[in-house]
Order: sequence, then C-alpha cells, then structure tokens
Amino acid sequence: MRVIVVGSGYVGLVAAACFAEAGHRVTGVDIEAAKVERLSAGRSPIFEPGLEDLLRKHLATGSLSFTTDLGRDMAEADAAFICVGTPQSEDGSADLSFVLQVARDLAGAMARRPEGAKPLIIVDKSTVPVGTAARVHATLQARTDRPFEVVSNPEFLREGRALDDFFFPDRVVVGCHSAFAEEVMKALYQPFLDRAQAKDPASGRWFRMDPPSAELTKYAANAMLALRISFINEVAGLAESVGADIDQVRTAIGADHRIGPAFLNPGPGFGGSCFPKDLQALLKVGREHGHPLLTLAATVEANRLQKMVLVRKVRSYFGCGPEDPAPLRGRRLALWGLAFKAHTDDIREAMALALIESLAALGAELVVHDFEAMPNVRAKIGDAVRYAPDPLAACEGADALLIATEWPGYRDADLQAAGDRMKARVIFDGRNLFRPETLEKAGWTYHSLGRRTGRPS
Repeated sequence: MRVIVVGSGYVGLVAAACFAEAGHRVTGVDIEAAKVERLSAGRSPIFEPGLEDLLRKHLATGSLSFTTDLGRDMAEADAAFICVGTPQSEDGSADLSFVLQVARDLAGAMARRPEGAKPLIIVDKSTVPVGTAARVHATLQARTDRPFEVVSNPEFLREGRALDDFFFPDRVVVGCHSAFAEEVMKALYQPFLDRAQAKDPASGRWFRMDPPSAELTKYAANAMLALRISFINEVAGLAESVGADIDQVRTAIGADHRIGPAFLNPGPGFGGSCFPKDLQALLKVGREHGHPLLTLAATVEANRLQKMVLVRKVRSYFGCGPEDPAPLRGRRLALWGLAFKAHTDDIREAMALALIESLAALGAELVVHDFEAMPNVRAKIGDAVRYAPDPLAACEGADALLIATEWPGYRDADLQAAGDRMKARVIFDGRNLFRPETLEKAGWTYHSLGRRTGRPS
C-alpha cells in the first residue's frame, strides 16, 4: 500500500520505517528541509535502538523516502498518518494546532487526487484528546470535495523498545466508521498482527471501535500505567519506614494474575514525552466534562514528590539544615544517567534534570554521564554541570554517586574501580540496580528505594 506519514518525530519516524519494513511504500513528510535532508541521508534525529539501520535499509530499497512536499505522492496514497506533536498548553490541555494545520494542508494536497479516487484514510496517530477526529474531519470537509475518512489509531510504543512494540504489538486499536477504513487499516497492520500472534497467540489483538473510544483508550492506558508507577513508589517509601523490603513485596503482589508484575518497579518517578503530558490532558478533559479524575490527580502529585526522593536522601545523609543556603558547597556528586529511561536520549521530564537543579541550588558540584543523552542536556543547560566521557571518570573525587537512569552499562559497571576514584563509597540508587547486602560487603553505604540502607560492616 502507499502510505504518507506526516511528521518525522518519534512516532512518525518509527511508523514510517516499520511500515516500509512490512512491504508498504512510504513517504515521510516534514516541513523542516534540514531534517528531510538528514533523514534522506539515513541519519536519524533521535536515538532509538535499530531505527537508523532500518531507515538506511529502506532508503536503499526505495520503499522509504522523505520530502517537504505533502502532495508529491498524494494521488496514489491509500492512507495519510498525522504524526505531529501535541504539546501541553498552559492549562494542561493538548495543543492541537499542529494537528489541525496538517489537516488543512492535507485538504489542499488532496486536490491532486483524481476525480473518482477511492477515499483517502486520514489517520490520527498523534496523541489527541477525545473529539479530535471529529475536529479533523470538520477541518477537511470544509476545504476539500475529495472523499476521505478520519480514523483514530493511537500508538502504544515504549521509547527504547519502539521497533519491537511496533513489530509485535499487544493490540492495534482503530477507531473508524466504515468497513472500508477498517479494511485499509488491517491491510497496513496485518504483517505485524501475524508476527505478534506467531510469537504469542494472546498478542496481536485487533480492536475496532468508534473514534472517541479509541482516543480515550490511549489516555486511559497511559493513566493506568502511571498510576501503577506512583502506587509502587509510595509503597516503597512506606517499606523504608516500616523496615520492609519492597522487592519482596512487589514480587508477591505481582504474582496475583489480577495484578501482574509489570510496572511495579520503584523508581524516581515517571518522565518522558507521554505520561506527564497525557495525564494533564486527561485531567483537563475530565474537568471540562464535569468529571474530575481524583485518582489521576493524586498520581500526578505523587509523581511530583517522587522526583525529589534522591534529593531528600542526599540532604538527610549530609545533614543539610535549613539555616545554610548552600549546605552542599564543596561537595562533588557524580550522576549516572540523564535520559528519563534507558535506551533513549529523551530528557523530557527527566528526573535527572530536577536532581541537577535542586542539588546545584544546594551548592553541589555535579559531574554527569549518560550513554546517549549528554548532547541534549548540554543543549538545554550548557555548562551548568561537568560532562564525563565515561561512568568511571564521573566518579573522580566524588563524595557520592547518584544513579538516575537504569542503563545496563551502569548495572555492569566496575564498582570497585568507581569506589577507588571516589572520596567516599556512597551510592544513592534511584533505580535499585544493586542489592544492599552485596554493596555492604564491598564497603559501600548504599541508599536505594524501599529497602534498608546498606552500610559497610
């Protein structure tokens, strides 16, 4: 099939590359000429494992191309995906200006479709609030006489595992009104459904519904995952207070088939481009319709407090009192991890940024390392911190080591060598990468989440 993907950000680029891998002819469209030039040369503007290799593979085969001309392949297109950003407005709602502008541009480009052409399936894949498909439909209807149908097709991709999620989906959700639209969408996704079902018969499920239900499904899914994260983080804090071990607790409750083990790992709070923005948008929708989402509001507040969990532990350990405006002056802290999660360079709503801001305000000198995200942090905060070329270099002369991202390279790091470079063997582990008893035996003072503090014997 012939597919146009408008927007070459995270969602659009992954979708374009994966549809090309499935055998479809894909045209990626972006308004930024420099980005199109970079993509046409096989260079991805984002880090996602395997994505750049996939881009180069299908640029070479000719099944994938990039352009600034939205109408170039419009005459033969079966579907056009809207994959542009929906940033958070000041009131928490999703800003739909980019989505609606693409709808207007599509209406103009559809003039290139011949008379009597079959309906163009226009797919909302951007994360959008309920009612967006209707707004896109109205925008198009006012500007074109060519046949079309607007479909809602939310994405459920995890950064760092996006290709795997696209190739082996748990489910594909399609909100549409006609059998023709469903037929087109199924033809696009059938290779992925087949792959998923071959791997796990319970996966690769197809859900056709109306567009508002599909739009709400995306927000509700992210809200449920965020709620689980905040819940286990709060239980981890309680476990520390009562002397329990959160690892034993989460393993036992996750064994209940009604609960399951996923998203029950304590951490420094959720970040990234999806959860914080989507939760605020869903809260706004609830308020607008007279249905406040109280559990969701509590989730957001719990996450705000959780982002400061390592700061609170550092302040307590070093005896920072309110009377001293810079109680960490003269202290050097090493920070491993800047991305909001492993296997990405995304620093949006990353806990590490909140850590840096808070600890620098207390007077600390910070030396940071990340395997992919350091260029993005440097672009955002400049030389407010020192950037280390490797994890061990970050530890040189440090009074303590903080871990904010669960990169496997940190779990596998040589802690003996790291400790030899530090002034004191102290770790504040926001990802529970190590066992307290192991580090205690190695001479570390080890602070983690939901477990007792490991102090050297």
